[in-house]
Amino acid sequence: MEMLSKVGCYEFLAEPFHCDFSGKLMMGHLGNHMLNAADFHSTDRDFGMKYLFTVNRAWVLSRLAIEMVEMPQMYDKFSVETWVESAMRYFTNRNFAVIGPSPNDQCPKIYGYGRSVWAMIDTETRQPCDILSVKDGAINNWIVNDKDCPIDKGGRVKMDDNAVFVRSIDTNYSDVDINGHINSVKYIEHVLDLWDLNWYREHALKRFEIAYVAEAHAGDQLRFYKQDTGDNESCVRITKLLPDTNDEIEVVRSKVVFC
Repeated sequence: MEMLSKVGCYEFLAEPFHCDFSGKLMMGHLGNHMLNAADFHSTDRDFGMKYLFTVNRAWVLSRLAIEMVEMPQMYDKFSVETWVESAMRYFTNRNFAVIGPSPNDQCPKIYGYGRSVWAMIDTETRQPCDILSVKDGAINNWIVNDKDCPIDKGGRVKMDDNAVFVRSIDTNYSDVDINGHINSVKYIEHVLDLWDLNWYREHALKRFEIAYVAEAHAGDQLRFYKQDTGDNESCVRITKLLPDTNDEIEVVRSKVVFC
């Protein structure tokens, strides 16, 4: 039996309808490819969702940071490498590299990198679970601690009371993922929609950070607050409005950096 590498590598295509008006892959679709790569990698090594659902467990994304040199263009073939950097009782760190074919048959083209933090929950109680209890801590057999991921980890997104309310949206069927809550990538798309096309004609998305604080579900109304925190840098807070009250609960924080 062939031994699997600790680092997984999965091929993708920048499909035309996954690209924006400039012909570049949209960040939301790139995020989706990263999450698919994470699932392929963990499933192939028997600690993915396919197995976890049989024991009432599931992976949930806690944080994601993506930093790009450039985005793949329409019809570009590219690969997402992914590996587990570390595993603790309640969180595991997983990294990504987005690479393309080598232009000179030597070093691969580097599009960018990603860092993520994942938790494991009980699908019935929705409470955190001990990751290391799954198959006697088998995830530790796949840790890679000598492969570089040269971008900063996602830090705490700091916002204050000066954040400005921008808009609210209702959530529906297409916002919900296999875990029954609002899809991680949908949040990315909703955040990036806060800037109009004219902005994107003059600016490129360099770094995107998102931290998932609480769950939201279909039917929840999401409210978006935006605060400019630097040159071409903004932070976004997303809350959900509690039914029959005016109270709001924070569900997501994000930082967006353009160049």
